[in-house]
Amino acid sequence: MLKKINPIYNVQFGLICLSSIFFSASYNMLIPELPAYLSTLGGAEYKGLIIAFFTLTAGFSRPFSGRLTDTIGRKPVVIIGAIVCIVCGFMYPLLGTVAGFLFLRLLHGFSTGFSPTALAAYVSDIVPAKHWGEALGIQGLFFSSGLALGPAIGSFIKLHASFDVLFYSSSFMALIPVVLVINLKETLKQPQTFKLSVLRIAKNDIIAPEVLPPAIVTFIVYLSFGVILTLIPDWTEYLGIVNKGLFFIVFTVSSLFIRFVAGRLSDKYSRPPIINIGLVLLFFSLIIMGYLNTVLGLILSATVYGLAMGILSPTLNAWTIDLSNPNHKGKAIATMFIALEAGIGLGALFSGWYFQDNILKIPVTMYYCSLMTFIAMTYMVFRKSN
Repeated sequence: MLKKINPIYNVQFGLICLSSIFFSASYNMLIPELPAYLSTLGGAEYKGLIIAFFTLTAGFSRPFSGRLTDTIGRKPVVIIGAIVCIVCGFMYPLLGTVAGFLFLRLLHGFSTGFSPTALAAYVSDIVPAKHWGEALGIQGLFFSSGLALGPAIGSFIKLHASFDVLFYSSSFMALIPVVLVINLKETLKQPQTFKLSVLRIAKNDIIAPEVLPPAIVTFIVYLSFGVILTLIPDWTEYLGIVNKGLFFIVFTVSSLFIRFVAGRLSDKYSRPPIINIGLVLLFFSLIIMGYLNTVLGLILSATVYGLAMGILSPTLNAWTIDLSNPNHKGKAIATMFIALEAGIGLGALFSGWYFQDNILKIPVTMYYCSLMTFIAMTYMVFRKSN
């Protein structure tokens, strides 16, 4: 009778999911308060670099994390990413200058360049291929829950304590994934001992061409996420909302169950049709965000945006693994994450450059994002079938 139990639900998978939520919360709990913190340091004009620098090094480190994931194993790469978060959390209070802060944003980005790649590869190792959409949907649900709950927790800590306490709390949050995965079984067959030669990256180690279709859509989808991470804290404050994490709370709650359903549907009906549904919802969420300049509008747009990302994230992840070379899953996943980080980074950089603390430019920026989403919809219609 035990054979009838869904193979997804086991202790290994549970610990990976818990690691995902604590890891993503550890660095994202800082996001709502970093613009204000940077302003206190005298660097208000560099707000666009808060996310852009972080994603720059995250994207740069992806080829290395993919190669390490495929050679030394999944566990060590997860732990490396978490340790970077721990160290950075303790260093923010020590480097109290604009230059020091921006340096740490660059360093901190290496964390997300490593852990998420290995976490997704680990999940694909322990779950049968026919359940990848469902499994990655659930794991992504935990990861995104950390992304959304982190800002709410971070804002709460800052309201009742100081920036230093917030940074130390981030370090503690990052320590938990290390404790959770340290005793897990390594799933990579025949892992190698680390050598410096492993870090030599050739051209064909950077991008997995077989997964370019999901990578292209991922890039466009996450342009809007970079914009939202950069501008929503200021937009929330403009609307008179005290907790700058409200948008992310609503977004997460909205995406919770749809992730599970979307993953299962993509396993059953294939990935592209489900991605198309997500893109349509994403398009309308951005239109709503720009048009309804009220608290209700923010909540409604966050709800629809959550539904869209809850559909797109696990389905794009599963589509990437579907198309990947089984012996190079790490490189394939890293390629998708390079596209993701590039989207977030460029979205943050250009929106921060265009914004310049002019609140009336935020709706226009959202319309630009909706146009980019329409381009992704067009690409999905006219691309060659895979």
